[in-house]
Amino acid sequence: MLDLSGIVSDSIVDGPGIRTTIFSQGCPHHCPGCHNPETWEFGCGTDMEEERLVEIVRSNPLCRGVTFSGGEPFAQAAGFTRLAKLLKDAGFEVASYTGYTFEQLLAENDADRMALLAECRYLIDGPFLMAEKSLMVKFRGSKNQRILDVKASLEAGYAVEAGI
Repeated sequence: MLDLSGIVSDSIVDGPGIRTTIFSQGCPHHCPGCHNPETWEFGCGTDMEEERLVEIVRSNPLCRGVTFSGGEPFAQAAGFTRLAKLLKDAGFEVASYTGYTFEQLLAENDADRMALLAECRYLIDGPFLMAEKSLMVKFRGSKNQRILDVKASLEAGYAVEAGI
């Protein structure tokens, strides 16, 4: 069961292609200038089963990928890992935003967060920084954030930017 703040179908701004974006509820980062401050508080969203979310995604014949946003998906890593596995089994590519950097996730080495990371094709990492805000960076809010190829990054042991 995931605590969500919302779902957006037909997104073209949260990753490559037409996607469904699933917004987690709860975020510890509280970045000044955050686009979604209503997602900061924990435990006040809508509870939804992972299987139901897969049904919602599958109902859109144009959707090819799913992006986890927030809030902070890595704050509910076990549930989002389960969802990512179900989505991948159904043929969808999975991406996730996080306010953590790839390096922070590696250093922390939390089993649940590492499992979620391993299920993602792309990771858009790092906190939103108002001083780095830009409308010119694809799929990101600020220039410090990166779009990482997760598989290549995990194999290399350092962040490898995706060519998208």
